[in-house]
Amino acid sequence: MAADSEPESEVFEITDFTTASEWERFISKIEEVLNDWKLIGISSGKPLEKGIFTTGTWEEKSDEISFADFKFSVTHHYLVQEPSDKDGKEELGEDALPLPMQDLLCMNNDFPPRAHCLVRWYGLREFVVIAPAANNDAVVSESKCNLLLSSISIALGNTGCQVPLFVQIHHKWRRMYVGECQGPGVRTDFEMVHLRKVPSQYTHLSGLLDIFKTKIGCPLTPLPPVSMAIRLTFVLQDWQQYFWPQQPPDIDALVGGEVGGLEFGKLPFGACEDPISELHLATTWPHLAEGIIVDNDVYSDLDPLQAPQWSVRVRKADNPQCLLGDFLTEFFKLCRRKESTDEILGRSAFDEEGKEVADITHALSKLTEPAPVPIPKLSVTNMVHSAKKKIRKHRGVDESPLNNDVLNTILLFLFPDAADKLAEVFENRASTSAGNNPPPESEDYNLFSQFKSAPSDSLTYKLALCLCMINFYHGGVKGVAHLWQEFVLEMRYRWENNYLIPGLANGSPDLRCCLLHQKLQMLNCCIERKKARDEGKRGSMSDRSPGGASGDGAKGGDHSGDNPDKEKEFGKSWDSWSDSEEEFFECLSDTEDLKGNGQENGKKGAKESVNLKPEGRLHPHGKLMLLHPGEPLYVPITQEPAPMTEDLLEEQSEVLAKLGTSAEGAHLRARMQSACLLSDMESFKAANPGCCLEDFVRWYSPRDYIEEEVIDEKGNKVIRGELSARMKIPSNMWVEAWETAKPVPARRQKRLFDDTREAEKVLHYLAVQKPADLARHLLPCIIHAAVLKVKEEEAVEDISSVKKIIKQIISHSSKVLRFPSPEDKKLEEIIAQIMSVEAIIARARSLKAKFGVEKCENEEEKGDLQRFVNSLLEQPEVSVVGAGRGPAGSIIHKLFVNAQRVPAVPPLEEELRRSGSQEERRQGVQSEFPPPTGREVILRTSVPRPAPYSKALPQRMYSVLTREDFRLAGAFSADTTFF
Repeated sequence: MAADSEPESEVFEITDFTTASEWERFISKIEEVLNDWKLIGISSGKPLEKGIFTTGTWEEKSDEISFADFKFSVTHHYLVQEPSDKDGKEELGEDALPLPMQDLLCMNNDFPPRAHCLVRWYGLREFVVIAPAANNDAVVSESKCNLLLSSISIALGNTGCQVPLFVQIHHKWRRMYVGECQGPGVRTDFEMVHLRKVPSQYTHLSGLLDIFKTKIGCPLTPLPPVSMAIRLTFVLQDWQQYFWPQQPPDIDALVGGEVGGLEFGKLPFGACEDPISELHLATTWPHLAEGIIVDNDVYSDLDPLQAPQWSVRVRKADNPQCLLGDFLTEFFKLCRRKESTDEILGRSAFDEEGKEVADITHALSKLTEPAPVPIPKLSVTNMVHSAKKKIRKHRGVDESPLNNDVLNTILLFLFPDAADKLAEVFENRASTSAGNNPPPESEDYNLFSQFKSAPSDSLTYKLALCLCMINFYHGGVKGVAHLWQEFVLEMRYRWENNYLIPGLANGSPDLRCCLLHQKLQMLNCCIERKKARDEGKRGSMSDRSPGGASGDGAKGGDHSGDNPDKEKEFGKSWDSWSDSEEEFFECLSDTEDLKGNGQENGKKGAKESVNLKPEGRLHPHGKLMLLHPGEPLYVPITQEPAPMTEDLLEEQSEVLAKLGTSAEGAHLRARMQSACLLSDMESFKAANPGCCLEDFVRWYSPRDYIEEEVIDEKGNKVIRGELSARMKIPSNMWVEAWETAKPVPARRQKRLFDDTREAEKVLHYLAVQKPADLARHLLPCIIHAAVLKVKEEEAVEDISSVKKIIKQIISHSSKVLRFPSPEDKKLEEIIAQIMSVEAIIARARSLKAKFGVEKCENEEEKGDLQRFVNSLLEQPEVSVVGAGRGPAGSIIHKLFVNAQRVPAVPPLEEELRRSGSQEERRQGVQSEFPPPTGREVILRTSVPRPAPYSKALPQRMYSVLTREDFRLAGAFSADTTFF
């Protein structure tokens, strides 16, 4: 039994050698990606045009593959080109070199200003890079590098792909690549050397030529000529202190009331530091044959002034400090503050007990009692001022956030009508500031409706600018709270003393503006009504006489001379409340006048109503006659509808919506909405005793009275009219209102608009605003002002790219600011856009100053320099016309010469320049140009490799030498058929 079980216990294993290994799977994945991207087969295309690497469009595709558990990203970089003709493909012979190999010898695109590093080093239009997917991963060991290189070599051989394939090795910051390109019977190997310390023999051209020739190992005795392209780059840094035109603003100028960089009502503009940090001059020798130029460790012919090509690029300072940007950013930070005005200014100051506090409470109780005589001494303004004195006592005068000079300057700027003495000064100032404001019909003026801000000549707009400046220069959030407290006090004072607020348009609140502006307009409406009413009271007391009762009739007679047809189309006439007889009563039932007039309740006959005395007539309404008494129809003096701000409208619509859709709710809603209609009916009945609903409709809504010609009993044509169908609907609101309405003239009706209540509501709303709320309200005004400022500054410089950005800012802002509470992120984007425009304009001014554009007397040269400066702003690199001998070239030369005269260099930098000092000794121009920061050399030739009878193939080596870096990037081709 034991013998039988022995074979069963043996382990039998079959190894399947046909299963693919991880390496084979990796190669297969590379081939799959190349197939998916259609990179298989012969690559064809036109020869590269000059500058196409910079002007053309580069695109890339990416995919991810893995070798076991190590992930790689595969990226295809290519220049987008028009597809070449098929005929061109057929014409390519078998001996034609692959396109990348032809690109190695192309001289049209050496040293592109903005391109992938492999494009700069090898001049390729298309290539694929395989790199570790994670940033911190790296292929460091030599065996792994060789394994990857073998993988791409096999993948290229299997697929027939002619696009160069690179593998990134070592750490990513080193930008080390090795690669390969295969074609029919040819192969190019891409190799690289990267060193920190430069071997001294490779710091000049002769040493680089030696290494290139050694690497090629050409077997031919007369070596084919080597073509060279050389670029030396010089950096200019020491120019800011000599050539920056922007002066810092004079903060003290404001306190003295001087007109300067910080005048109230204007935003500052410009960079506080030079927005251009460096100028890079690249001097290029594009086509040099070997032997023409001597450049060795002893002597060099490479004189920058003699270089045939000069090109310049500027390095922009990272986030230069700009005044307008700082103003906007600091103001925006206010929006995130949580404190109230009381908390900021110190609430404890109000908690003192004593005689003064008792006086205030006594004064408040006096204010609420009815008083026959005015009590100006006990006004709220005086009380708040006394409270403010206590704050100052409690806190000390020195601690007041705004000093009196600044505060008075601001208040006089906001309220120029406050000082009669300074009227002339402000007229002058207004005329100068008006020069900055666009005319009312212009597109710039109407920006407020797009931004929902306020007109640029309004009080709200000026207040926003003042708060912005106070926030930045005078005490930050405390200064803002202090100014706002003073502003609210001024509003209260103006309301109590009937002074209209300056800088606000007449009429109802403009719903296109921000809510704060609407509130101030509402307060102005209240002041206007109160002022007219108070004047009316005084007028009626002084002018009242026995004949005064006929005042309304006389007034109607006076108006009869006017053109009455003017009013027909609009239906009703609005009149200001400045009539000497106009006086409003809050309650109808308590007035003896109304009882004496024998008011009708709608059920009494028309005959009795004819006996009533007509009141509140404005003028006859054309030739219209009342239907029943046959007397002329008079247009009554009516109440104006109550002005509304958007938050009141929203409140009202919510209340109406809550009434629901039931019949009772709909009826109640209609009654609420017909308050104005009822008032107009009562005014109409008082002006036209004996009238009927048809008369009212003929005046108020002519379309609802339908007239037609009919033939009467005698056969004559007569015009008969009747109410429209909607007016005949049972329980119609118009009929109900007409029956309810009593003949009461407008001056004795209950006010539709209670200006006292509305003014107090506005003043309370203003008083409880926190600095953060205030900043939110006024931020659209600040953005509006900033856009106008940027447009004004751009008009001086005329930069096309800036015009486009400004249009984008306006479009973006109008979308964002239209909503009640825009997101912070979107507001930050708008501010960032404005800051970028400011930086561009500052850079333009900096370059203009450095290149002396304004000082140039020759108009042609001035135009050339202007175009050159604009190109520097918009292009990565600009070629200098005439190189070192042109107008721009001579200026650049002077800049370098002046920089070289700067005193001795600090010791640390001197050590770094030791290699440069040797360079200076080799060059004969050490006094004019510093040692080059970068030396780039491209060596090209076409030689047979590896045997004398092999095919002549392109060889290329790129070298770059900087102070801390030395790199050789070689592309060496070999014949794989004849070797």
